Amino acid sequence: MRKIINSPSKYVQGAGEISNLGQYYKVKGKTSAYILADKFVYDNFKGKIIEGFEKENVPYHIEVFGGECSQKEIDRNIEILKFKKCDVMIGIGGGKTLDAAKAISYYTNIPVIVVPTIASTDAPCSALSVVYTPEGEFEKYLFLKSNPDMVIMDTDVIVNAPVRLLVAGIGDALSTYFEAKACVDSNATSIAGGKATKAALAIAELCLDTLFEDGLKAKIAVENKVCSKAVENIIEANTYLSGIGFESGGLAAAHAIHNGLTILEEGHHMYHGEKVAFGTIVQMVLENRSLDEINEVIALCKSVGLPTTLGQLGLGSVSRERLYKVAEASTVETETIHNMPFKVTADGVFAAILVADKLGK
Repeated sequence: MRKIINSPSKYVQGAGEISNLGQYYKVKGKTSAYILADKFVYDNFKGKIIEGFEKENVPYHIEVFGGECSQKEIDRNIEILKFKKCDVMIGIGGGKTLDAAKAISYYTNIPVIVVPTIASTDAPCSALSVVYTPEGEFEKYLFLKSNPDMVIMDTDVIVNAPVRLLVAGIGDALSTYFEAKACVDSNATSIAGGKATKAALAIAELCLDTLFEDGLKAKIAVENKVCSKAVENIIEANTYLSGIGFESGGLAAAHAIHNGLTILEEGHHMYHGEKVAFGTIVQMVLENRSLDEINEVIALCKSVGLPTTLGQLGLGSVSRERLYKVAEASTVETETIHNMPFKVTADGVFAAILVADKLGK
């Protein structure tokens, strides 16, 4: 039985790191850097980014991310990158920007440095990109050859992002232990391509413990634009612990239910982690976990402002028939929900969604 644990080659977390990207580029590249930045980053941090490259005399090209990690957007950037003859891909921004950067690196076979400006997902550390349609519906998982060469977290930038983004990261990280444990119990193969190691499950459990211990404290600190020890811990949990835990532990029901929810346009304004948080409650209902466990997770969600009901996801008026379509989409043959240690059907997911919604109230 093969066990595998994946991780980025280097993880750096500290204040002011966005100004040091020229130094990090020189470890991997020799000609020119291709920088893909989302519009918020471009508008607010372009000066600091450019300063870091010019200080190191490194040529660069900055491109603004189109907003959706679709194959169309990936191909658009590949064309520009090849024309500019860049040899290192640098993605700066949110989860979709980083997933696009990783996909571009994969198709062009060049190193990738990812620079999250928010701690809203566990995407940065993984050898995985989630590809959506241009309209924002889940399309596929793109499994990459390797994890990012570097992950650079600038805590000064992250604490000045909207607090809702940090909270969404807590929602994404919340599923890590429950999904990894389900995969261990079913002896499923993880995204890393093997069975979960003891280290991966321990990291996933540490991630969950950190969320319960520091989640609310970190939210309050970020509301006040300060970086406390709790914020440092939550940034690490949302990004590194969750990233290693989900990839090397495995995905199960919570993320499959998120993917099913993406078919409902009414929920497109909600962040990935906000839907995953609700998906975690649904998974716990599917598992028939104790009410004490479920209520503990619901209480954490409520304390930091994560949705616990369909109404809070903007789906309160969605018909039962359309919710059943979500359950069907969550249980298609290729979905990770089949990593659960028991048979899961659309009927079971539909029932669990309705029960989770009532418990969340």
